[in-house]
Amino acid sequence: MKKLTTTIVFLMIAITSYGQTTTEMREFDPNFAHTVYFWLKNPDSQEDRKAFETSLQKFLDNSAYAKTKFIGKPPKASRDVVDGSFTYSLIVTFESAEAQQNYQDEPPHKLFVEESEKLWSKVIVYDSMTIQD
Repeated sequence: MKKLTTTIVFLMIAITSYGQTTTEMREFDPNFAHTVYFWLKNPDSQEDRKAFETSLQKFLDNSAYAKTKFIGKPPKASRDVVDGSFTYSLIVTFESAEAQQNYQDEPPHKLFVEESEKLWSKVIVYDSMTIQD
């Protein structure tokens, strides 16, 4: 019994220590999703990738409006319908379309574009709002 209790306590500590904390967790807000795909000019350049990732992370860390902040890269496509041609993706959610517009106009976003636009050859944005009333 003592061994079981010790194991449970250890697991609780491990989960608490290595899981997300409330300050780190950014809940998905279904009101407005902003999905961006980036194609870098030199996707094989580790220097360009590092510069892009650093600038994007700095921007997201300083955004007053973005809730969910997901930066991704394409996995190896396993099906024909999967488009893995992009270099990076970004998914950000907002409480409203107005908050998303404020995000577009905030200084950290403008700085990100200024720092990184020379690195990409193409950007596609998909914005969507919830279907729920």
